[in-house]
Amino acid sequence: MEELRRAFERAVRVNDVPGAQLTVLRDGEVREFAFGEERYAGGRAMGRDTKVPIGSITKTFTATLLMVLVSDDDVDLDEPVSEYLPEVRQTGGALAELLTTRHLLSHTGGLRSEVVAPSADGRPPLAASLLELLHRPGEGFSYSNLGYALVGRLIEVVTGMTWSEAVQTILLKPLGITPALIVGADTAASSIAQGHTVNRVLNRVRPVEQELSPVETPAGGLAASATDLVELARMHLRPEHGGTHHGLVAPDDLAEMRRPVLAAEPYGLADGWGLGLALFHGGDTEWFGHDGTADGTSCHLRFDPGSGAAVALTANAATGALLWRQLLPHLREAGLEVGEHATLIDVGRRAPIPPGCTGDYVNGDTSYSVVVRDGDLHLVVDGDPAALLTTHDGLVFSVTDPSTGETGRPGRFLRDPRSGLIDRIQVGGRIASRRQRAREVA
Repeated sequence: MEELRRAFERAVRVNDVPGAQLTVLRDGEVREFAFGEERYAGGRAMGRDTKVPIGSITKTFTATLLMVLVSDDDVDLDEPVSEYLPEVRQTGGALAELLTTRHLLSHTGGLRSEVVAPSADGRPPLAASLLELLHRPGEGFSYSNLGYALVGRLIEVVTGMTWSEAVQTILLKPLGITPALIVGADTAASSIAQGHTVNRVLNRVRPVEQELSPVETPAGGLAASATDLVELARMHLRPEHGGTHHGLVAPDDLAEMRRPVLAAEPYGLADGWGLGLALFHGGDTEWFGHDGTADGTSCHLRFDPGSGAAVALTANAATGALLWRQLLPHLREAGLEVGEHATLIDVGRRAPIPPGCTGDYVNGDTSYSVVVRDGDLHLVVDGDPAALLTTHDGLVFSVTDPSTGETGRPGRFLRDPRSGLIDRIQVGGRIASRRQRAREVA
């Protein structure tokens, strides 16, 4: 583990991350490492107990909280959500009839990515966000913060508490995790690390503030240490491996969280998706977990129920994603075959730009434009250049950040099964449809 610690600290420095935490559970033994500062040049060391905004790993906490209610027979995963939520009931049609909690937890509800901003007509954001579907519930995967905002609302209806009260009282405190939220009046007084942007061209590291609407806190509002993340993972491990599920969620319901949902194809994100957990293949093993990106932070959780191993990394800079990828070979050298999604693309083999792929796509209020410039394919998001797309066989593409030259996760174009025409794009796990298609489904 000493070599792993040195590799961790080197990777923190190389990637200009002000501070990071790494916690490893193996053979029932927990090892914790912390390095750097809570805030760039702030003088306060990143401690093992420092909380870091964990972004979307919050969804795993929210899903686990919901499964507590499932184990208590307060919620049925396959009952229409409209039975609990008037916001959904009032939409009518396919959404009210078909949308279930299972769809919400697995991102298969066909919902837009984000919650809409409050409108002048006074319509509540959740209700206004449900007016447009990407596809019928259960027919595909599109990553959705809106879906988890609805899960949070469902938790509030069932428990009679706010989501923040429920997650603290029902889940975090029994797990021995000190609550820390990044927004709201009940934000914990415990130390929360600052997020940072990193401009490597200008050699500039800048702190950023967390920006998250209260309605989306169930999707991304928690701050936690790497050890907190491992503590959550221990619920899924056997007692002989250091597992401690505290009796909060029945073992069968924990297993249900890890079972891949058939309609969930999270292309470019993971090898499968369960209920609040992504599936990653690692050698001959299956690892589960989630990644999270808040404003200027990057966090990662993986655990293997078979071996009882768990790994968590928190980093207070956007370059923490690079730190994670550089750390993976060292974890494997240490005997931890951590699973990580690797879509098989021969990046050296380019394919012609597919006919009919250019044009405008939409997911809620987010607009994606695919355009050809100087013979290359580019992605423009909300009017701003976002990426260079290199096309490969099978309508897939690799995504290159124009500012850094780094090639990140892959994406793909999708055809309408009836017409054969390209009518959707999937990038970052999110589906965006041609504008006319989005209106038709609505």
